[in-house]
Amino acid sequence: MMEKNKLAAILPIITAALCDKICKTYHLSEDIALNKLYRTEFYKYLEQEETKFWQYSVEKLFDLYQQEVENGKIDLPEY
Repeated sequence: MMEKNKLAAILPIITAALCDKICKTYHLSEDIALNKLYRTEFYKYLEQEETKFWQYSVEKLFDLYQQEVENGKIDLPEY
């Protein structure tokens, strides 16, 4: 239960940081960047506590996001 509380607390912070990186990297507005992020399989994994994605750095998470955007898939880290 504690882990889910941690995820609930940190997910908005992670999402905001990822959105900022997406905006800057792809020259998108915040609304478009968030929409693109929310539609990815990557984000579905990020929302799941058991994947532990939320424990990764924003840089690592952005790398995983870019993998999906650019390759159509992500290589899931061991968890």
